[in-house]
Amino acid sequence: MNLGPGETDWERVRNITDEELEAAIASDPDSDFPLDEGEWELVIPKKQPVSIRLDEDVLTYFKETGPRYQTRINEVLRRFMKAQKAKAKKKA
Repeated sequence: MNLGPGETDWERVRNITDEELEAAIASDPDSDFPLDEGEWELVIPKKQPVSIRLDEDVLTYFKETGPRYQTRINEVLRRFMKAQKAKAKKKA
């Protein structure tokens, strides 16, 4: 099945076995989540209101992507932060 962006094959999701799910997670090079539920810790960072200056074209792009554009900007910054931390960790 060929799905477009933002589309999910929910039938496949409902039918996946625990073993298939664990194998998929283990084979994902970007996955750093422990499979042992006892090690899971959900941390939802507290939001901090800030004033930030963005280039007009950058802000326009994110606004054109629809509601919750600020959340998407935050996600881009979070991914950059994680990539930089991983890079620094590899150097150490």
